[in-house]
Amino acid sequence: MYLSILLCPIYFGGYNETLMALNGKFDQPECLGTADLDAASPLLNFSFAISEQGVNICGNKLKIFDGAGTGIFSQYSSVQHVNISGIVNSLDPTAGTITYKEEVMYLFSCEYPLQYFVNNTELSVSGVSLAVKDNNGSFISTLSMSLFKDQDYTQPMSMPPNGIQLKTRIFVEIKATNLTDRFNVLLDRCYASTSPAPSNSTYYDLFVGCSRDTQTVVGLNGVSQKAQFSFEAFRFTEHKNKTISTFYLHCLTRLCENATCASMLPVRHHIHHSSCHSDS
Repeated sequence: MYLSILLCPIYFGGYNETLMALNGKFDQPECLGTADLDAASPLLNFSFAISEQGVNICGNKLKIFDGAGTGIFSQYSSVQHVNISGIVNSLDPTAGTITYKEEVMYLFSCEYPLQYFVNNTELSVSGVSLAVKDNNGSFISTLSMSLFKDQDYTQPMSMPPNGIQLKTRIFVEIKATNLTDRFNVLLDRCYASTSPAPSNSTYYDLFVGCSRDTQTVVGLNGVSQKAQFSFEAFRFTEHKNKTISTFYLHCLTRLCENATCASMLPVRHHIHHSSCHSDS
């Protein structure tokens, strides 16, 4: 997490960059800011990792709450958000019992949703390439999608010049890194589309909740900081006149708090027929 405040008001108040810290943690070097005098307006920059240690070491507060889904997740009645807040305050080294200097204090509060759309993995059957584009903003930078050729998820899938054969099993892993271990990764839906923009193209669901294609096997989901599933390579029938069938893989991904992940997992019933529901 990156936080920037203007440096000039700090100087005007009689302080400098060494006399400002997150939540008064002046004895922790990682809680002090770094001056950027080359910016158009000089800045004092702070940064800390969104991990349990990174949040707590400087005394910041992390709070999780529920809210209605918006945008692509507007069909969700409840999406978790996390709020990280704290104070940047000043230290007056000359203060005794009294002081005549005003304290400089900045209160900050930043909110992040815990639901993301991980996409832009391109697959071509009988001619395969892989491209993962970085997405900016929020916690999306902690998430990555990787393809493997073995069930242990240790051997990255290499892309031969002539592509992979139909019915080759592809192992997919979506993983969170540098993130507090209070969150697990949960996949709500993964699907393939013939265009990078799935709303404007043919698509095929690999799985939605507990409904899945017969060749899709869901391994880890909602129980750790990585989710894993596999499927067999196929062709879109609209590509029947093409040598290569190229499609794009997308996953609606949720970061759920450990204690609430179980309630978000889909439930399969075995009474007369199979159906599932999710408290999403």
